Amino acid sequence: MATNVKVVGTDLRQVTVKVNPGTYLTDVLEQACEKLKVPSSKYLLKHKQKQLDLSHTFRTSGLAPGARLELVVRSNTPAAINVALQLPPPESNLFPPSGRVTDKLPSDLTLWQLLRQFESGKSSQGKNINITGRGVAQTNNGAAAGSGQLYYETPVLTIENRTLSTFADFQKTLSQLGYNSGSVLIRLSFRKTETTLADAMEQINQFFKTEEENKVQEAIPVPTTSNEAPASSDAQPSDGASSAPSVDNPETDASTAVQKDSADSSQVAQAPPSDAMDVDEPISSDHRPVTIFSAPSSGTPAAALRDDSDEAFAPRIEHAQAHQRLLKTAGENKRLPSDQELEAKAAAEAAKVAAIKSIKIKVRFPDNFSAEWPFGPDDTGASLYAEVRKLMANNTAPFKLALPPGKTVIRDDSSPSSKLISGYRLSSNTLVNFMWDDKVPAEIRKQPFLKGSAAGRAQQVVVPDVPEVEGESEAGPSIGISKPDPKPKADGEGSGFKKPKWLKGFGGKK
Repeated sequence: MATNVKVVGTDLRQVTVKVNPGTYLTDVLEQACEKLKVPSSKYLLKHKQKQLDLSHTFRTSGLAPGARLELVVRSNTPAAINVALQLPPPESNLFPPSGRVTDKLPSDLTLWQLLRQFESGKSSQGKNINITGRGVAQTNNGAAAGSGQLYYETPVLTIENRTLSTFADFQKTLSQLGYNSGSVLIRLSFRKTETTLADAMEQINQFFKTEEENKVQEAIPVPTTSNEAPASSDAQPSDGASSAPSVDNPETDASTAVQKDSADSSQVAQAPPSDAMDVDEPISSDHRPVTIFSAPSSGTPAAALRDDSDEAFAPRIEHAQAHQRLLKTAGENKRLPSDQELEAKAAAEAAKVAAIKSIKIKVRFPDNFSAEWPFGPDDTGASLYAEVRKLMANNTAPFKLALPPGKTVIRDDSSPSSKLISGYRLSSNTLVNFMWDDKVPAEIRKQPFLKGSAAGRAQQVVVPDVPEVEGESEAGPSIGISKPDPKPKADGEGSGFKKPKWLKGFGGKK
């Protein structure tokens, strides 16, 4: 008997889905997401704050007709599921006594990837099984007939009462079938089709093109540039051997790139000027403008020399109101952001970082001198360290550059993770502190830090004049605050207390 259930989306929109006793909850989820125009792969169903097992039918789920279901966001982390594949004979004879292979696989794995995993030998004790590429010859009463054309034998998967045998079905994941935890038993059988093996292989390449392209990209080595020097070409076989897994191991790729960059820079420095002009490189850091500021002449900070009245530090009524609003906001209950909100926030932050074209970084040295440079999106921590070494009198001494208050240290690295803007999230003009390494002796620390040419270009720090503003004029909201009217006094007694009638007789003369 047909009935319906109501599904409420994350935006409180409500849709009605018709169900039968044999309707799977995965079909209910797909129909509800189709009506709400959201992807079904990112959501789950809950009923009375309890997550539903989507592998059950409406009859076995325990839901009442007209039940109200909630659409909740699925976690991005896939769950591990124990999958058992029951093999048909004669393949089942290879795995006595049950004739099945088991493995723990993630819930976001498609059925086709699951079959390829089992036939690869990793889950079948090293025994290769042909599941996805079987072909049988055309026979007539058991005897070969025709030209011996091979026809594709498709795998047929039976999960409980559900049969899956098409390429479109094999693109579904375990999670889409309702299996997000626990274990599942899949029974395998084969069925002969009217499609030739060659045509079936083309259809497989069409349906699962993404998987095949990923394998091809992993097998293609990374091409080398023509500007590499002969010294680095000697080590090319070892680099080429490690270039294949570079997609899966970004740390190795980044370290290899750093070594190549350092080798190229040393070879360019040793080459004659005519050869250096042939190399097409970005603008050198020698052309980066630098502004050097001298140390303050007084030991007292300039902010401490200002004469400010005590009224400037007295809190006003708007400060108290802002504090009350802050306390009220902090006391309100707030829900945790969903995965979509977190993804939108991350995308907004990435767009904000991508919009930054240039920032200024000022480095404060131990002798209170400072220098300021502009940096772009492609500059890394190694660029900042190189600029500082150009100004140091002893540029071989080790040091560190730390962001205030000193916990985050900028690495002397040219990898993408060490970019100043995208890596360290520097969005505006930033002050960086210079710190000597612990190994540097005291004799070097007492020597002049800057070179003589750099110290001669130093200029005084210009402190802008801040206009003085009277406190009374800035009071703003405190001026228009109305005071409550005084209450009128009762009976002329001046206390505001009205004496009851039964008490008036006690105060008379005797």
